[in-house]
Amino acid sequence: MGNQLETLLLNPYFSMVAYFSVAVLALIVFLACFELFTKYRCWEEIRRGNVAVAMATGGKIFGICNIFRSSIQEARTIYESLAWASFGFVLLIIAYFLFEFLTPVFHIDEEIGKDNRAVGLIAMMISISLSFIISAGLS
Repeated sequence: MGNQLETLLLNPYFSMVAYFSVAVLALIVFLACFELFTKYRCWEEIRRGNVAVAMATGGKIFGICNIFRSSIQEARTIYESLAWASFGFVLLIIAYFLFEFLTPVFHIDEEIGKDNRAVGLIAMMISISLSFIISAGLS
């Protein structure tokens, strides 16, 4: 079965669909993981119009996809790409916890849950910025 899949992945159209599908499924899983760690429910808050949560979540989505972009460019196989993207995601989660820990003046999750847009913007920019650093490490 592995040889058949490798043969199919030589077709550029199939390869693109395969990488896209894996990335979208992993994005959903990784966002669900982030949801487990936040004190607010992302999609419920976004539905209510919480802009801070939308910005922070958008930054996470961009960050995860940017890491996947880099892992797809650098990996030799779809499995290697998924492994590197997963490792990059773990680094992004660690950065999230460090951000929360290193700002003892207030709690990031609580402020974002209260629609503090300044905190949401900073959270978004941290996710995006760190995804570029993680992606550079994959090159």
